Amino acid sequence: MCRNIKTLANFEPPATNDEVHDAALQFVRKLSGSTKPSRRNEHAFHHAVEAIAAIARELIDSLETNQEPRNREEEAAKAKARSALRFA
Repeated sequence: MCRNIKTLANFEPPATNDEVHDAALQFVRKLSGSTKPSRRNEHAFHHAVEAIAAIARELIDSLETNQEPRNREEEAAKAKARSALRFA
């Protein structure tokens, strides 16, 4: 789907509200086909972002797993290494 939406569950430290909001924004942009809504659609666009962010936060907070939390720095390093191989 959106390459910019990152996995936010099971990280230490947990995902911030800003990260959840950014993922919701990317999702709404993808669904609407617009990065910036017209004035006429601005309220609906922002309402959707806030609603999706709230539901996403609820989902992330309620997920349970037996896996150890992932380390953000290690995951970022892995992603950077994959990118370097891909675009080398």
